Amino acid sequence: MSQEQSTPINNASLHERRLAATPRGVGVMAGFYVDRALNAEVWDIEGNRYIDFAGGIAVLNTGHRHPALVAAIEDQLKRFTHTCYQVLPYESYVRLAERINALTPGDHAKKTAFFSSGAEAVENAVKIARAHTGRPGLIAFSGGFHGRTMMGCALTGKVVPYKVGFGPFPSEVYHLPFPMDVHGVTVADSLNALQTLFKADIEAKRVAAIIIEPVQGEGGFYVAPPELLRGLRQVCDEHGILLIFDEVQTGFGRTGKLFATEHYDVLPDIMTLAKSMAGGMTLSAVCGKAEVMDAPAPGGLGGTYAGNPLAIAAAHAVIDVMEQEQLVARANRLGEKLTARLTAAQANVPALKEVRGLGSMIAAEFFDPATGAPSPDAVKRVQQAALKAGLILLSCGVYGNVVRFLYPLTIEDAVFDEALDILDRALAEA
Repeated sequence: MSQEQSTPINNASLHERRLAATPRGVGVMAGFYVDRALNAEVWDIEGNRYIDFAGGIAVLNTGHRHPALVAAIEDQLKRFTHTCYQVLPYESYVRLAERINALTPGDHAKKTAFFSSGAEAVENAVKIARAHTGRPGLIAFSGGFHGRTMMGCALTGKVVPYKVGFGPFPSEVYHLPFPMDVHGVTVADSLNALQTLFKADIEAKRVAAIIIEPVQGEGGFYVAPPELLRGLRQVCDEHGILLIFDEVQTGFGRTGKLFATEHYDVLPDIMTLAKSMAGGMTLSAVCGKAEVMDAPAPGGLGGTYAGNPLAIAAAHAVIDVMEQEQLVARANRLGEKLTARLTAAQANVPALKEVRGLGSMIAAEFFDPATGAPSPDAVKRVQQAALKAGLILLSCGVYGNVVRFLYPLTIEDAVFDEALDILDRALAEA
């Protein structure tokens, strides 16, 4: 009899099996194992219910198992599951590219290519930028997150845990400070650092692209000030540098616009998309100016699974659901409700120093009231108290002192209110 057959299946036994079978480098937050999920609710293998405010790390803006996505995937399953688009193409890929080109900001000619993960989209955006400019240099930001591949790690502005022990990384990658009022970093600091970089490390004419998240994800949900993006756009135009907006986490309604770029009067040359675009299926995209996207030669872009037909079908359904259920507007309503609850809690929670965000991309940042230092311990206490009561929360930030909220935009009002009540109690306890 195998160990799986002889050992009772519960959270404790699966925990032991996980430790024995999988490497520690794949970090796991929760101590329970999921059995089923629906919209914003998850049940573990022991029947315990949780409200999901993590959303697969911003992947489930349309919730777990939305009926429209399930139907779209089932329909595609009956037709074909894989051909490799580069060998045998299909209409749904082309039609999705047309929809993304039309939906993304700007009325200039665009083209879109599909891949499998956010990191893969970033890698290919870099390849496209280098092919178009003929230059090697890349500039990113402290606190930025762009994936766990070697180039993704190089661009990411957070050492622990993403870079520890994995170097050397690709060369010609440089970082600027990201503006954060709560940490005393201004837009002037960032733009001055860029000019210093051009004087001290790399000449502007050797830089292919600057990549930035309009709202930092893993870095702490800091919103890029409009004057920063305007300054970057001006520098890029002056020196022939491409501007890349990483919308992997911000895209598809999370910020109260379909894309975070729509909050600004600045357009990028390239955008990277992933996470919620296919509601949990593995799909990402690079969308950019047509002449930029056409720089790589045929065969230079692609991938065996890139643009998988099941994921493409799910992405079409996601866009339909976003429009039909008006989830962009709902993101703003839910975000306002959460922000009001967090702001009210600040009076009795001195460690909760700042509440910020756009739409439903909301963050709560904690500092030690006695020392004024960032407090990851406060975040852990809030997470643990919430989880004990059935609410799943994620942390983020360079200091680990930020709680981020990534609930499905389709969450029922009653479930959302229940979650906010749990959050109130967790904040009071912690």
